[in-house]
Amino acid sequence: MLGFFKKALKVPSVKRPSKQWRQGDVFLIATAELPRDGRVQHQPILAEGEITGHAHRLKDPASGQVFAVGSNLYLDVIAESATVIHEEHGPVTLPRGGYAVRIQREYSPKEIRRVMD
Repeated sequence: MLGFFKKALKVPSVKRPSKQWRQGDVFLIATAELPRDGRVQHQPILAEGEITGHAHRLKDPASGQVFAVGSNLYLDVIAESATVIHEEHGPVTLPRGGYAVRIQREYSPKEIRRVMD
């Protein structure tokens, strides 16, 4: 009889969600592999506000590399950790590894556009 209950109570396996961080309108998603081809940016900036001039950026530029592949942005944390800072948001500390950088978008009847700081 116990065998029946054990089978009936089995929970199906669920895929674990990816590790994600958010700082304002910037989302950082841990990724197992970064694209091999890419262009290293000159400054460690993930996103820059057109209105305020504030930027989501690495506190220590030597802690990681920001690069673009097409219109997609990536962050490779090469130090033990890297801290992303912004004037209007709390800091986000990321462990070593690769991250896809996504900018929040908003809908308007005319277009879908990036959220601006």
